[in-house]
Amino acid sequence: MQGTPPPPAGQVSLANWQDPPFNRWGFQHVRDLIPTARIPRGDGAVWRLPRAERDLGGLTFHSRRRTLTVAQMLEATATDGFMIVHRGRVITERYFNGMTPDTTHLLMSVSKSVTSTVAGILVGRGALDPGAWVTDVVPELEGTSFDGCTVQHLLDMRAGTRFNEDYDDPRAEVRVYEQVYLWRPRTSRRMPADATAYFATLKNDGPHGGPFRYRSILTDVLAWVIERAGGARLPELISRELWQPMGAEFDAEITVDAHGNSMADGGVCATLRDLARFGQLFLNGGKRGTTRIVPAAWIRDTVRGGPDSREAYRDSPDHDEEMEDWRAGGHYRNKWWVPEPDRPIFMGLGINGQQVLIHGPGRLVMAKFSTWRTALDATAVRLAYDAAGAIADELNR
Repeated sequence: MQGTPPPPAGQVSLANWQDPPFNRWGFQHVRDLIPTARIPRGDGAVWRLPRAERDLGGLTFHSRRRTLTVAQMLEATATDGFMIVHRGRVITERYFNGMTPDTTHLLMSVSKSVTSTVAGILVGRGALDPGAWVTDVVPELEGTSFDGCTVQHLLDMRAGTRFNEDYDDPRAEVRVYEQVYLWRPRTSRRMPADATAYFATLKNDGPHGGPFRYRSILTDVLAWVIERAGGARLPELISRELWQPMGAEFDAEITVDAHGNSMADGGVCATLRDLARFGQLFLNGGKRGTTRIVPAAWIRDTVRGGPDSREAYRDSPDHDEEMEDWRAGGHYRNKWWVPEPDRPIFMGLGINGQQVLIHGPGRLVMAKFSTWRTALDATAVRLAYDAAGAIADELNR
């Protein structure tokens, strides 16, 4: 999966920007292709992370039956940006494929973890109840497939919504909703005009509260709930509740549809440094210094999981063999993957290799941007995960 040179910008289009090799350019130039809304960092002080840089490229680690160096892992996983923060200090910050510290990169589904963090802040303030019916918060969804669905069902990917997320199937719902969100050229005039109209067309193929099934569209419905609870559009809420208090160094942005609805499940674009700060916020238990930003109870709930989170994850049909050893003890909660809750280690993951990993016992955060040639690659996820563990062990010797 070694990274290939990016194609000339003139060869990248709305039809191909997500596909290799065009994603090598597209993921760093989303605003040139799709409408976006700015997520301002404001004019407050930047969260300065001290630096204690060290060359980790030669560090050897084991991943299943393979032995690699960190440098080989970065090359093998088509890395665009890689950052390690250990005990609050930047240990390494590396860029590839023309990326620089001020370049925003598409987060893909790490956006879900950003979106859910705003939900957690609103929950902590008493403005949102995870147990509330979705239709009580957004009455426009009454009479749709979301009757009987709670906010927590959306957060945990346990609504009964039918949504095919097979990226290799051009007829799958995931390819249709990309057209609604202006990520691909529209193929039909009869397509819903915007995301909120699209939500009403969805059907259920299971009960709400059933096993974990990964369906990105649930995060976009959650964003509508968050906007109602927070009294503002999602970009403003991310800025006001998270990006500014966190001390982000750069503005972020998020893609929007024709009516300004944010693609909350995958459309956030941010810099590598600010993604690392986001991870550090969770490693710090929700604090920047002495300032509380994310409720500690929300982070504890995410890591611990709900009463039946492990069972819902264990019984899920959405598992890959490479991840099978996470199945027994791991779970998915509040838009975070939690493979090792007892340590704890948890992650935000996005297709094509986007990742922020919080390694509790190692006091380490790993932020990684990539442009894999395939949307899903469990082996590549595993390589980065095992590298992070080895780096944590080395730095804590």
